[in-house]
Amino acid sequence: MTARWNPPASRLAAFALLALSLLALGGCATVPPRHADNICQVFNQYPEWYDDAHDAQQRWGTPINVLMAFVRRESSFREHARPERRWFLFIPLPRKSSAYGYAQAQDPVWRRYRKATGGLFKSRSDMDDALDFIGWYTDLIHRQLGISKWDPEHLYIAYHEGIGGYRSGRWRHNRALLATARGVAFRAGEYGAQLKHCEQSLRCRHWYQFFCD
Repeated sequence: MTARWNPPASRLAAFALLALSLLALGGCATVPPRHADNICQVFNQYPEWYDDAHDAQQRWGTPINVLMAFVRRESSFREHARPERRWFLFIPLPRKSSAYGYAQAQDPVWRRYRKATGGLFKSRSDMDDALDFIGWYTDLIHRQLGISKWDPEHLYIAYHEGIGGYRSGRWRHNRALLATARGVAFRAGEYGAQLKHCEQSLRCRHWYQFFCD
């Protein structure tokens, strides 16, 4: 009769700990907000995102509602968003770009951002870093192209096309892009109006903020 193998209790405990750790890591994934068209409900679900957006606004000057409208458009608040992969029969083809994360930042400009800000360990799947990137890039757009940070339509066109692409003017003939940029501007306006009703409570929610108004 073949002897039954009984693993030691310590090994069973290690396996159980590993399984629990994997489950915990899986639970850390951030799901998109339930009500993405209402910025107050977005921030109520993820109040730390308000802090991230406020910090980016303080650092770069781009309004919170514009920052969040960009994220809404670029990734629909999905932390690991990527362009769809094309297929030939059953063979996966390269994605159309290296865009990734909340801000859909592409590899070259993300490397430039990290070099400029000293952010070696920044991540495109982290909302704090993604919003800081959008703030940094829209500030660069403002300084090089003169586009107001309160003009989400043209900021988005330059964000999408790049500073050189915006200067070329080819975007003026891209109807799909123009419609998308108008949509971003509309969403930024909606977010701005909604934020007036909830920003004070978001800004003053911490127990240590004795003199917040």
